[in-house]
Amino acid sequence: MHTDPVLLSARALLDGYGDGSLSPVEVVRAVLDRIERVNPRVNAFCLVAKDVALEAARASEARWRQGKPCGLLDGVPVSIKDILLTRGWPTLRGSLAVDADQPWVEDAPSVARLREAGAVFVGKTTTPELGWKGVTDSPRTGITRNPWDPSRTAGGSSGGSAAAVALGMAPLSLGTDGGGSVRIPAGFCGIFALKPTYGRVSLYPPSAFGTLSHVGPMTRTVRDAALMMDVLSHPDSRDPTAMEPPHGPSFVEQLALDVSRLRIALSPRLGYVSNVHPEIEAAVLRAGEVFARLGAVVERVDPGFDDPVEAFHTLWFAGAAKAVEALDPRRRDGLDPGLLAICEEGRRTSAMQYLDAMAVRTALGQRMARFHETYDVLLTPTLPIPAFEAGREVPEGAPSPRWTGWTPFTYPFNMTQQPAASIPCGRTSDGLPIGLQIVCARHADAKVLAVSHAYEQAEPPSFPQ
Repeated sequence: MHTDPVLLSARALLDGYGDGSLSPVEVVRAVLDRIERVNPRVNAFCLVAKDVALEAARASEARWRQGKPCGLLDGVPVSIKDILLTRGWPTLRGSLAVDADQPWVEDAPSVARLREAGAVFVGKTTTPELGWKGVTDSPRTGITRNPWDPSRTAGGSSGGSAAAVALGMAPLSLGTDGGGSVRIPAGFCGIFALKPTYGRVSLYPPSAFGTLSHVGPMTRTVRDAALMMDVLSHPDSRDPTAMEPPHGPSFVEQLALDVSRLRIALSPRLGYVSNVHPEIEAAVLRAGEVFARLGAVVERVDPGFDDPVEAFHTLWFAGAAKAVEALDPRRRDGLDPGLLAICEEGRRTSAMQYLDAMAVRTALGQRMARFHETYDVLLTPTLPIPAFEAGREVPEGAPSPRWTGWTPFTYPFNMTQQPAASIPCGRTSDGLPIGLQIVCARHADAKVLAVSHAYEQAEPPSFPQ
């Protein structure tokens, strides 16, 4: 077991608080020191609130001394992606067009649930402008870099959160995912992330990208993500699409699912991805072998749908145009050029084109619902390529100018609203992480977590120093 508190899981920290071997104050101090030392090499944080975090840690320590922790995460350091409203701190969304000098009096639902559970917020993490793309750089906060190789991208749009978790700058982070935005950086940075079923975690204010956008945990361990889900899954009245709280066993309790009873589909190319890095494809095939050794029935089969990227673009570009519409028009000249380009396309989208894209989305959801009548789990790569040069939307020489050209495995499952996770499944010969995507039917969030946990127990991950 690690002795440095910045390398401990949230579960281990809570155990230490409970038996008195650790204190929230010493842990938060260690995390803040870690941020000061390593954040300059990756640019994961756009705001660090040392005094606020230490004050919260002291209050947590007093509760633990009295034997009265206030919630499941009392005293655990957490970072928040700078897309989500956080009371008392500006939420600037990577944009120079957002005025920091305004009242910040409200928490987003997911942030409120963490605060109620006693989590200690240490700061906010970087995002591309309005979270619009699959890498993390913005006019406001610059480039976020990969913790394994700072010349490479951390991915996005929750790239700051992924880099922070990978480097021990708080064990838990809260990200958002509209087309892969927790899974892409998790894959590139070698951590775990879950995009829950839409509605499982409440969202407010409503995203301009509509029901493509999800909120989810980003962690080093699957157990910590399950613990976060036990907190985040309590609904909020500000979100009319929120589900009822889950009934029965907790997400943590359901991690013990016997995977030998499962039927797993292994699809290294989804039937339409022509170029997958050979080391990534090999790693995903090896992951299938791990599940077979665990007793699952693993079959190599594609789910049987065509690439829905054009329909996704219609929905995503229109959402981007709507998001920018809310910004101060006097400040729009400094927007990310790529964001401006997709907004221009989005503004040209007709109602009929949007409805046609929604019809594609509906058919895709129906297709996957039928698929999961046969297969409990779908395994794919999270990404077809390793992390590429930082500061670019696409790798050099890429055939598509947009980030969706190199993320073909993630955005389909935002369209279907299914739960999907990324978990580390090895590294390339260059030492860069490889992600395995684990997808289950809508509402089967506990199953995604349990399958991920079984894999993690069989193949424990490693992290950069």
